[in-house]
Amino acid sequence: MPADGQSHVRIARPSRDLAAAERFWAGGLGLTVLFRAHADGGPDRHDLLMVGWPDASWHLELVHDAAVAPRPTEEDLLVVYLDEQVPHELLTRLEAHGGRRVRARNPYWDTWGATVEDPDGYRLVLSTRGWTNS
Repeated sequence: MPADGQSHVRIARPSRDLAAAERFWAGGLGLTVLFRAHADGGPDRHDLLMVGWPDASWHLELVHDAAVAPRPTEEDLLVVYLDEQVPHELLTRLEAHGGRRVRARNPYWDTWGATVEDPDGYRLVLSTRGWTNS
């Protein structure tokens, strides 16, 4: 099967602390824990957490490996298009679950949404715009 618009997407990134990441992404944003694995001490094993919305065609894989540290930049963004105003309660919940409101490097995102940094420093943008590929 070729890669196309129906292909599932996994966004994988390192995490310093999977418990903090789970609090932010599941407790804060409301993603579901889809899978988790704990290293058993064997070679090539690591702790991981997969979160997403069960009906979405994408999910996040967060990996804890002591040899790999997160190195996010201000342009490492995960953008969720809400097609409505960003609910104040959602921003409050994200902050209560370890997120930190930040100004976007690109002012476009401040005009059209809100940016929250996760516990590893990666940025989530909640956009007031709707997605269109035109």
